[in-house]
Amino acid sequence: MNKSEIVETLQLKYPKIKLDEIELIFNILIKNISDSLKGGKNIEIRGFGTIAKKTNKEKYVRNPKTNEKIFKNETFKLHFKIGKTLHKRLNELKNNE
Repeated sequence: MNKSEIVETLQLKYPKIKLDEIELIFNILIKNISDSLKGGKNIEIRGFGTIAKKTNKEKYVRNPKTNEKIFKNETFKLHFKIGKTLHKRLNELKNNE
C-alpha cells in the first residue's frame, strides 16, 4: 500500500474530511516520525510496532569486483519490531486461509 492508497482509504472512511486535509495530516504525521527518528528517538505505535534508528559502524569494506578496500562511513538504518496485536492479526489471517 502506498501513500495515495492510504489517503484514498482514509477519504472513504471519513467522507466529511476533504482529501487535501487528509493528505496534509498524513504529511505532518510522516514528518514528525522522520524528525523524531533523526533526533534519535524511537517511535512506538501501540498494537502496531516500534521503529528505532540503528547505527552501522564505520569500517573498511571490499569491492568484490576489484578486490579494493574502501572505507565506509557510519550509516544509519531503521529497525522495525512488530507489535503483539499486529503479530496476532497477521497469524490469524494465515491460519484462516
